[in-house]
This record gives sequence, structure tokens and C-alpha cells, in this order.
Amino acid sequence: MHTNSHTQRGKWSQAGVPKKGWSCVGVDDLEEPQQLCQMCESIEIRYVHIMEHPDYEDQLQVGCVCAEHMEEDYKRPREREQRLKKAAKRRTSWANRTWRVSRMGNPYLNVEGFNLVIYARQDKWSVNIKNRASGITKSGRKLYSSVSEAKIGALNALLWAKEYLK
Repeated sequence: MHTNSHTQRGKWSQAGVPKKGWSCVGVDDLEEPQQLCQMCESIEIRYVHIMEHPDYEDQLQVGCVCAEHMEEDYKRPREREQRLKKAAKRRTSWANRTWRVSRMGNPYLNVEGFNLVIYARQDKWSVNIKNRASGITKSGRKLYSSVSEAKIGALNALLWAKEYLK
């Protein structure tokens, strides 16, 4: 095991807390360092790796280095974190995109082979996405209180559609 000073602190030094054999069940971007790693209890983290262990009751939200040690994998935690960083960058550039307006007055984008449309629904806003090659269309179930929130939701719809709307 690599030794870092913070792997000797917090839960690393507590009996009854497994030190290896953990699995990552999710990751989250807090958008800024604002949470203490629950394993070493010494590092403020932005990118959270949510870890589970069959012999430990609670999930732990930890940073990349602790996740590496807990999983005994020095590659996958960094790959997960890189995906989060890339998505964060994409959200920033997405917010600055110029949307066109359809004849019906709806904001839309044609991007990466998909047509994304923001439209009014029940005094709220929703997203419609169409795979331009296959013609398959899906309307979002989520309602947004503003057009700008719906535009952010459209990025999530695009990421989903690239995986599932083929």
C-alpha cells in the first residue's frame, strides 16, 4: 500500500473500519472543495467517490486518493474523477452556447447528431430530444422552472441520448 500521511488519519486508524475491499457505487461533483473526506477526515474534496463495503454499515464519501487505497486500484478512481472534470468543463461551455429559435418560438440546438428543443409545458419548460439519424424522439419527463434550467437539463438529456437513444 502506498503510504500518505492522510492514510494514517481518521478512519484509516480506527479499528473495525475495513481498509480494503471497498467498491465505488457512484461519484459526484460538488463544484468546489466543500466536504471533508470521510475516510482520512483531513482533506477537503470536490469530487466525491461514494464507497461501500459488505462489512461496513455506512457508505463513505471520499476523495480520489482514499478511494484508490480502499479499492486497491490506482487507475479507476482517477478515470472516474477525470470524467467528472470533463463533464464540469462541458457544463461551463454548454451554458455559453447560442441557441437558435424555431418557427414556433422554441429554443433549439442541433448537436452531435441530435436535435434538442426546449418547449413550454404546464407553465414550466421541458426538453425534447431527437436522434436525427434514426428519427427516434423522446420527451423529457422533468419540468424546469426556467428556460435556462431547461437548457442545462438538455445537456443531461444529450448525454443520456448518446448512450440510449440510438
